[in-house]
Amino acid sequence: MKTTLVILAAGVLAAGAAQAQDLTALMQKNGCVACHAVDKKIVGPSYQEVAAKYKGDAGAAAKLATKIKAGGTGTWGQVPMPPNPQVSDADIKTMVAAILAIKPAAAAPAAPAKK
Repeated sequence: MKTTLVILAAGVLAAGAAQAQDLTALMQKNGCVACHAVDKKIVGPSYQEVAAKYKGDAGAAAKLATKIKAGGTGTWGQVPMPPNPQVSDADIKTMVAAILAIKPAAAAPAAPAKK
C-alpha cells in the first residue's frame, strides 16, 4: 500500500509537493486506496484509467463527484462503487481535481534487440 501512495503522490503532477501529500492523506482517510490505485485496477479502475476516460469531458468533475457520493454501477462493469456519503464535498472536490490531473503512464522503453 505504501508503494501505491508514493505512486499516487508522484502521479499527481499538477499538485505541488504539499498538495500531493495532502491528497494522499485524503485518499487514505476516505478509504479510496482499498479499491483504487494510480496505475492498476484493484477492485475499481486505476486513477489513470479514470483520468483517461474523462479527459476532455467538461462535466467530468460533477459526474465523478456524484459517483463518489452516491455510488453506482455499470460505468466500469458490474462491480458496484459503494456510496460514500461520509466523504465531505470539499474532500471530493480536491480528490476529483487531482485524479483528473493525472497524466497517462509513459510507455516503458523497448528492450534493445539481442545480437
